[in-house]
Parts: sequence; C-alpha cells; structure tokens
Amino acid sequence: MNDINSNIPGFYKLSIDERQQVITKLVNLNTEEFKLLKNYGYISPSQLDKLIENVIGSYHLPMGIACNFKINNKDYLIPMVIEEPSVVAAASNAAKIARKNGGFYSEKIRSIMFSQIQVTNIKNMNIAKENIEKNKDKILKIANEQDPILTSLKGGAFDLEIHEISTRKGPMLIVHLLVDVLDAMGANVVNTMAEAVAPYIEEICEGQVFLRIVSNLAIHRLAKCRAVFDKELLGGDKVVEGIINAYEFALADPFRATTHNKGIMNGIVALTMATGNDTRAIEAGAHAFAALSGHYSPLTKFQVDSDGNLAGEIEIPLALGIIGGMTKIHPMARLALKILNIKSANELSQVAAALGLAQNVAALRALASEGIQKGHMSLHSRNIAKLAGVPEELIEKVAKKLVEDKKIRVDYAKEIFKKIIDSENL
Repeated sequence: MNDINSNIPGFYKLSIDERQQVITKLVNLNTEEFKLLKNYGYISPSQLDKLIENVIGSYHLPMGIACNFKINNKDYLIPMVIEEPSVVAAASNAAKIARKNGGFYSEKIRSIMFSQIQVTNIKNMNIAKENIEKNKDKILKIANEQDPILTSLKGGAFDLEIHEISTRKGPMLIVHLLVDVLDAMGANVVNTMAEAVAPYIEEICEGQVFLRIVSNLAIHRLAKCRAVFDKELLGGDKVVEGIINAYEFALADPFRATTHNKGIMNGIVALTMATGNDTRAIEAGAHAFAALSGHYSPLTKFQVDSDGNLAGEIEIPLALGIIGGMTKIHPMARLALKILNIKSANELSQVAAALGLAQNVAALRALASEGIQKGHMSLHSRNIAKLAGVPEELIEKVAKKLVEDKKIRVDYAKEIFKKIIDSENL
C-alpha cells in the first residue's frame, strides 16, 4: 500500500457510505474488507453516525455470561464483553467456589461524584477560602439550578470541599463540588454544574478559573465486597498458600501489583463495556486509587480464616450508571442491564465489585496451581487453529494437539493440520 494523505477536508461532513468509499480507495480495500464495513450488526448506520465522529463501520466483540454468582443473597447472570479467552469461565468457576460460604457480600455504595474547579492567580488565598465558605449555599443553589429533575429526585449538589495545592505555577485553590448523581454515571451533570458555578467562584475568589471538570478518581463512590473461598474447592492448603504468597508479592512489588490489578479489571471492564459505561474512566479511577497511598498496591486483600479458607475483599472506586449515555442508546447495553436484573447504579457497582474479586481469585488460583497458561491456552489454541486456516471440523482436534504438546503457535498448528491431511490421503 502506498503512502496516504490523511488530510481529508470535510471528511466529517460525508455520509457513512461516502466515508467508506473514501477509505476503500485510500487503503485499497478488497471486496471482503469492504463488506466488513457494511456489517453494522444491531445498530443502524444512522445510530452509529450519532455516537462518534467520522464513523465508517461497527466493531463487534463477543458477549458471554458469567454464571454462579450469588451477591447479597441474590443470584445474578453477569454479561461480559471481552475478547480474552478463559476470563468468563474463570469468573464463573470462582463464583461457584464462593457459593459454598454464601457467595459475595457487597456494601451499599454512595452515588457521589465531584467536579474540580481550578482557581489560579488569587490575590489573597485566605480571603478566597473564607468567601467560598460564606457563599457555599449560593454556589450549591447555582449548581442545582442546572438540573431541577435531579434535585426533585433527592439528588444534586450538596457540599463543597476546598483544597489548596502548590504547583510550579504557584498556589492554586481547587474547589470540589460534590453531587449525588443517583443512578447516572454523573460526568455530564457534574461538568455542567461546575461550568455554571465557575464564574461566581472566580468573582468571589478574585482569581481566574481555568479547568472545571469531573474527577474520575471517585473516592466518594467506593465499592467494597468480600467473600470466603473454600480451601478444598480451590485445590487445598498448598493452593491457598500460593494465593497468599502471590498477594504478598503484589503488596510489596508494583510491577506484580499492576498485573494483579489487571486481572481484577478483566472482569470489571468486561461488565462495564457490556452495560455501556465508560471503561476508560473506570480503569483510570481504579489504578489511581491503587496508587493513592504513594505506593501502587493491589485492589484486593487476602488472608486465611480460622478454617483455612481463603478470605478475600476488594475496595475500588466504581462510577457506574444505568441511565443516560450509552446505557440507554446501545441496544446490547440495554439487553445486558435486563439480563442483570438490577434496580440501581448502586446494585450494578456491587455486582461489578464481586466480579472483580472473583476474577482475581481465579487468576491467582491458576497461578498458584497449574499456571495461568493451561486454562488460558486451552481456549486460545482454538483461535490459533483458526488463524492457521484449519477448517471448522478439525479445529478441536488441532487445538487439543497444540495444548498437549504445549506449542500454541500458528506455524505448529499448520504443521499438525498438514500431518492430518497427509495421513488421510494415504
């Protein structure tokens, strides 16, 4: 393919069909590739064109169901959208182990988000702080005027926090506007409120406001969940000991803690995606929270209880919503919420926390026993066989041989396939 010129004037003004034609010519798409762009799935072209800019098609991922989850004495089927093999099965397996001791117990979560209003070039910091405190009620009133429906439902802005920070540009006053967003994720409403109160805050502080934006480190929206995992179902005392050793490793080492937390997010992000929530916000908030102490640490904690079972818990900020945005626009997100059978954003976050804990236990169990690759690769081997061009009727046979020989590679899959064909032609 020759070099292309990405400067395409008016590309955003074109219809989807016209954009597809432009891209096809620019990168020389063949007939089959062009057909892929036309496969819109369950969203119409007009709907797609309203979601983001410069749309040329739709990208599909598999949705699976994690089974066996009992959370706060209620059973759940949990939809997960993810491309990584073994994740859904692993979560389901860990949830089954937790059921022996009652399943998962998640605490109620407050639906509080906050925006940050950055005030700079302040003449007198102490007076600015005093003026914020004295005029708190008026600031909250201005904020709540932006969303009368939210306030009528007993939500809305209810408090302020004042933080003075030192920067290389000098001292800054950061005003946190705390908002109960009820069943929404809340970014839009807190941003709108922050922009509305910014001119008044600027006036009473005698400074200059620059940023006024939601924080994705939702420390007022912490999800906490715990569960006990039966030692025998996990694989015995040695496996429990291995999990504890893995946890202590993550607690002491940020390099391991990063991968430890990635395993947690495998589950939480898959549910976040399925329900049309913001995966980037959830990821950013989780990892920032993990480093809040100044040392990047695991989001879960583990210990051995008096019976030798594994007791685990998770604490993580989860700004999830069930109204607004993609949760209502995307048809599969609506279907996922129906499958979940939840009544509130609080309940969704409780489910997500349980899923994250289960996913973590499943990964640690695999690492402490058979190794993560065995279960993962038994599923991944099928994908490798497909990539090698193995026909559908032989995929299981080739995949099984890949796992047996512990060589999960495309070239080896081709070699196995060739041997099968040669033997059949004898």
